[in-house]
Amino acid sequence: MADWKDTLPEAAQGYLEGRRLDEVECIIADLPGIARGKAVPASKFARQQYFHLPDSIFYQTITGDWGEAAGEEGFIERDMILRPDMSTTTAAPWTGDWTLQVIHDAFDREGEPIPFAPRNVLKRVVDLYHQRGLKPVVAPEMEFFLVARNLDPAHEIEPMMGRSGRPAAARQAYSMTAVDEFGPVIDDIYDFAEAQGFEIDGITQEGGAGQLEINLRHGDPVKLADEVFYFKRLIREAALKHDCFATFMAKPIEDEPGSSMHIHHSLLDMDTGENIFSGPQGGETNAFYHFIGGLQKHLPDAIAIFAPYVNSYRRYVKDHAAPINLAWASDNRTTGIRVPLASPKARRVENRLAGMDCNPYLGIAASLACGLLGLQNETQPDPEFKGDAYEGEADIPRVLGSALELFDNAEDLHAILGPDFARVYSIVKRAEYDEFLQVISPWEREHLLLNV
Repeated sequence: MADWKDTLPEAAQGYLEGRRLDEVECIIADLPGIARGKAVPASKFARQQYFHLPDSIFYQTITGDWGEAAGEEGFIERDMILRPDMSTTTAAPWTGDWTLQVIHDAFDREGEPIPFAPRNVLKRVVDLYHQRGLKPVVAPEMEFFLVARNLDPAHEIEPMMGRSGRPAAARQAYSMTAVDEFGPVIDDIYDFAEAQGFEIDGITQEGGAGQLEINLRHGDPVKLADEVFYFKRLIREAALKHDCFATFMAKPIEDEPGSSMHIHHSLLDMDTGENIFSGPQGGETNAFYHFIGGLQKHLPDAIAIFAPYVNSYRRYVKDHAAPINLAWASDNRTTGIRVPLASPKARRVENRLAGMDCNPYLGIAASLACGLLGLQNETQPDPEFKGDAYEGEADIPRVLGSALELFDNAEDLHAILGPDFARVYSIVKRAEYDEFLQVISPWEREHLLLNV
């Protein structure tokens, strides 16, 4: 047991110093990004090389229903072999005892990666970059709302009560006073993150009532996706300690901005370590433009991943801090693809389309896949946009059904992400969409009952 704990990441060892480990949570992300798995006593985990879960966890919809995605053998719920990635071991500091979490990877009986496991999808895309001698680097931004406890789905979601005793104020972007309103929750977010060994680059108040943004330092795509996966849970736990909810819905409150997961990308030459988006003299390279061209051409096909729920499309509202088209520009937050101000060494491309409700593994994988297709096909982008992109026409799907039609026909994207993943994802998402269409909304009852 001592030998096993000695191999843990430094933060996990520090968390356990002088303490007795009670339990280990063995977890894996499903298609929505929910942690699935089991908790085992620490003594059992020390003897356990793997554990089993049925492959049906990837066929489950967000409501708990099932998509008919099992394939030719039928819905037999074959066991997967889940092996721990010990580099992901981290604390679960909100628990009542001393508990660790470990992310696992899913394999079949022959030892092959399960193709529709989200972490495996991202690893597949990263490996395709490595085969080209490139190391992708990403930096996600996480936006979310702190809201009042909501126990009745029929009631509208409301901002949380701030430290001052007043509801969180809206449209106070970058206000330090607004951040102070959530001080106790933010303090716990910092404490939990420190215990888990995560480095937060900054927390800011966004434009919505009770809306915050956390920036993470750039790094390896799989590692950063792991952190977002972990962060969603720790933020929820920090909020619950203070009698409020944290929500990652794309659009939880009417007339407020939505929550995004902006993804910054750069690419390093694996031999030299240089950013291939910048040339020897510091100028933009062909690879820089081809990556943008790939985003412009293929992002519409991937919208069903970046915006995975019916609510996701409520975020794409003109003049509401979310893009409505695929224009690109330098230092322009109205465009869907932005090139932030940076030195040539740090030159990067930001995808502003992804919502915070997307699975981080799949969102980052899909974004990198679109850029990779641009590199492979040497796709040229449109000219850089000048002005306010909200004045242009929308050119992304407005509803989930349309997005799924584009995704189903995107064979180039399927080849990068994996055809079996594309098949399962589409079936599960269509099952969710069918479930939604069976629900009659208050808007329909109010405006159609007696008027049509």
